[in-house]
Amino acid sequence: MKNEIDINAVQKIYGAWAPVYDLVFGAVFERGRKAVVAAAERVGGRVLEAGVGTGIALPYYTDRCRVTGIDLSEEMLAKARQKADGKLPHVEKLAIGDVENLDFPDDSFDVVAAVCVVNTVPHPELALEEFSRVLKPGGEIILLNRVGADAGAQYVFERLFQPVANRLGWRSDFPWGRFSQWLDTSRHQMRLVERRPMPPFGHFSLLRFGKAAVHANSPRPAVAAGAGVAP
Repeated sequence: MKNEIDINAVQKIYGAWAPVYDLVFGAVFERGRKAVVAAAERVGGRVLEAGVGTGIALPYYTDRCRVTGIDLSEEMLAKARQKADGKLPHVEKLAIGDVENLDFPDDSFDVVAAVCVVNTVPHPELALEEFSRVLKPGGEIILLNRVGADAGAQYVFERLFQPVANRLGWRSDFPWGRFSQWLDTSRHQMRLVERRPMPPFGHFSLLRFGKAAVHANSPRPAVAAGAGVAP
């Protein structure tokens, strides 16, 4: 698919969103955001919040997790630092970072969480591979993400709407097939754990991907059809 999102444009767009982001998107994605944090809390340990934004989800975590947050937008991070400063001891670090080129060693985190991030970057599959690389064996990538149609009238609409979506800083045409293809080609033995539609209107989903708790050169473990996967 043609790359239609520019990283410099993303920085500018979300810098402009920063003053009003919580007001505009807070309630809309609250249920999904809380579902991501609840899933991360079940795993616990070191959590990377990729695309932490204004830090709107940071207060939902408990001391079961030690959270590092990164974002491309300094304006967004300034809001996150205001939320965390002296009030959220589970937040270890907030810093500028690019999800397509993470500045962390392999196997650094028990969880990588990303809310409405993967379909906003220039190269989504590269971001997913970076998430997988820094994830410990047995850990989870937990996303709230746009999942578009693979065919039909909705697919056509999403393609036609894409030029408008670009100006807002995200992709409307992001079908499940892109995640499925990534799973089939990933170098990090990833599998789907859960896919659950979330508000608003089921156009977004909670997605959980698990990294095999085996050596990278070991055979991929067999998974029963449908095991652990929500519709």
